[in-house]
Amino acid sequence: MKRCHMAYAASAVAALVGSGIGLGASPAAALHQTLVVHQGESIQKAVNSARPGDTVLVLPGVYKESVTIGTPRVTLRGTGANTVIEPATKTTGAAPGKNTKATKSCAEGGNGICVIGTKTTNVEGVTVADLKVTGFSRAGVFGMATDTMTVRGVQAVKNAVWGIAQERSVHGHIMDNYAQGNGDAGVFLANTITEEAGALDTRRTVIDHNRLEGNRIGVTVRRLRNLSVAENHIAGNCAGVFVVGDENKPKAGDLEVAFNDVTENNKSCPKTDRLPAIQGSGIVLTGVEKTVVDGNRVTDNSGNSPLSGGIVLFKSFVGVTNDKNRVSGNALAGNGPADLVDTETKGIGNTFDHNACRASKPAGLC
Repeated sequence: MKRCHMAYAASAVAALVGSGIGLGASPAAALHQTLVVHQGESIQKAVNSARPGDTVLVLPGVYKESVTIGTPRVTLRGTGANTVIEPATKTTGAAPGKNTKATKSCAEGGNGICVIGTKTTNVEGVTVADLKVTGFSRAGVFGMATDTMTVRGVQAVKNAVWGIAQERSVHGHIMDNYAQGNGDAGVFLANTITEEAGALDTRRTVIDHNRLEGNRIGVTVRRLRNLSVAENHIAGNCAGVFVVGDENKPKAGDLEVAFNDVTENNKSCPKTDRLPAIQGSGIVLTGVEKTVVDGNRVTDNSGNSPLSGGIVLFKSFVGVTNDKNRVSGNALAGNGPADLVDTETKGIGNTFDHNACRASKPAGLC
């Protein structure tokens, strides 16, 4: 591991000199550093040495370890898909759809990269970027109790549960990633999986411009509010997007799913302890309120599951209705059993308007 010091901006130095404060007399302030990790060296050792604002740059190679980040404003960055993080030992995959609790360490939990705050304080400003994480028995990248965590340019491939996941986190940004072949969701966001609780306000977390292919579900948003799933390419999964609520208060929803390309999510996945078998689901809302589904292109999603169809409103399996959701301005074609499916009998205030589609169930929604 080598350190590369980055100089302060010249203007800042000039300001100190111009103010009559000698540089030697100024308060000691650490320069932001780039800590370089070569193949055969420990990423975790470099992360442990990093201070707030530092970057850990991981050079090309295969690194067999899990990495935990708990220091704020640290950036962990590779050089692209040729920087690979995989398990130190072979792990046993969890059954898709089954939740596994976080344990004391990232590796023990079966995760690749963990960004972890505490029960009382979110870790702020961590970035994970430009690397590949694969083969873990839980998640490729996992964040818990984070604030303004960014995951960018990551390839999360063939992890047993989730590609990229966050819990109890706010202001997140998951962008420009590729999640493929993960056992459950390519991107998974939730309030918490360890207890029953009302929906968390994510304070405008954004999931955008990701490519999500061949997972069980492209994106799952579970028991959350105030976020955006926008401009993603979601194809070849069993289902494209799931927005999921339950009986807890506040209710999940008050979010948007907009301008995504959701196509041919026709892979067949068996039932789990939470869901029936799924196939051919484009965008599914279940047990949520005030969600806007707008401007999406939803095509050729077809199957025989109760959740199949282009855009589907489905009363949750614990009996919670969809209420006051708006489905508008979407372009739909070739979805089965229909482009728009509303199975609600008791939900109130759901609207369908200005959608370009041919078939709906019940009739008259197009």
